[in-house]
Amino acid sequence: MNKKKHNRRDFIKKSSGAIIGLASIPYFIPSKIIGRNKLIAPSDKIRVGCIGVGWQGTSNMKTFLKESDAIVVAVCDIDKNHLTEAKNTVDTYYGNKDCKTYHNYKEILERNDIDVFSIGLPDHWHGIVSVAAAKAGKDIYGEKPLSHNLLEGRAICNAVKRYGRIWQTGSWQRSRSNFRYACELVLNGRIGKVHTVEVGLPSGFSDFGGTDKITEPPKELDYETWLGPAPYAPYASARVHKNWRWNLDYGGGQLMDWIGHHGDIAHWGLSLDKTGPIEISAKGTFPKTGLWNAATKFRIDSKYKNGLKMIVAGGHPDVCNGTTGTKWIGEEGWIWVARGNNLDASNKNILKDKIKPNEIHLLKSPGHVRNFLDCVRSRKETLAPCETAHRSASIGHLGQIAMLLGKTINFNPDKEEIIGDHVASRLLGRPMRVPYHL
Repeated sequence: MNKKKHNRRDFIKKSSGAIIGLASIPYFIPSKIIGRNKLIAPSDKIRVGCIGVGWQGTSNMKTFLKESDAIVVAVCDIDKNHLTEAKNTVDTYYGNKDCKTYHNYKEILERNDIDVFSIGLPDHWHGIVSVAAAKAGKDIYGEKPLSHNLLEGRAICNAVKRYGRIWQTGSWQRSRSNFRYACELVLNGRIGKVHTVEVGLPSGFSDFGGTDKITEPPKELDYETWLGPAPYAPYASARVHKNWRWNLDYGGGQLMDWIGHHGDIAHWGLSLDKTGPIEISAKGTFPKTGLWNAATKFRIDSKYKNGLKMIVAGGHPDVCNGTTGTKWIGEEGWIWVARGNNLDASNKNILKDKIKPNEIHLLKSPGHVRNFLDCVRSRKETLAPCETAHRSASIGHLGQIAMLLGKTINFNPDKEEIIGDHVASRLLGRPMRVPYHL
């Protein structure tokens, strides 16, 4: 029997697009049976590699450490300090020295014994590493926003589909009860037909330290590789760790930092996970000096095929009551949801409603990483799959283009093409510095 039995890793490595159609077949014992105890054989644990172990990457890594049916076996980073700290964290948790370290993501992807990768990199590295991981036959937990631009997002989705990978995006608000319940209320008509949704995001910059002063890179950081596909620029501490998000060569400001959260929830509550807007106009306020060039204040107005209007704004007190979060406005009232377990409605009685058995029910998540690991075993779709993340990010990508050009753009969400504007169309993607490519 033992010789004939296919172990879990063999199945995961050999799974392909054809497996998706067989998702209902119980190849694995459900995680509710084996996933939450300490009696799991090492050979049955999902082996995890972490690429990018700075701020968010380390946070995700620590969550994987807590899952008893998973084991973190390797970490990869181009900052030696991050790498050392991550290894020490893993080794201390397991009480051994087994965690391997890698500088080059290509080397860690070559490990056949690793099943899944947690990727926590600056936005401008998402496309290259995510596509490479999918090609290597790995399942992926990737951070939001999915991509640095729309064409890279489509390339990631194509690779995930082609190679039959399981993908979970770090849009973890889908795994919180108040966000799920708010979406269920909207989907089940508690405020009637929705005509407008407001998405309130932060504005300005959060300065995580550093200076614009040009210096030599610190010895522990491989700065040339950190730049990767982005245009060459001299080192300054305000350009890299955490602060990279305020420069459009590497991130997208508060807009792209948050659209994969509150914009994602807006789509979820309206069943728009597979589409996008058809018309987008935007205005933004951009810094006139310094390394940071993303918008500090912005407003995006977009329209969808069904007549829905979506407003995404940061620094505009008239949008979403000046708060962060998602607000759906319907013919019979409004519902607002945000972090901190916040949930409100124009009619407070709505918030006491129970979703009936015959109504729309969204998945009650056991936890965002837990949901991912369960889907790695079952081969079922996650709560925040690649296509969903791509469509959520597209709101921001298209708004960014409209802001930069100061014009209204028309978009075909089915073909993912900007209509009648060659200049705007060029901004759907970005050239990569030689020799980098997808």
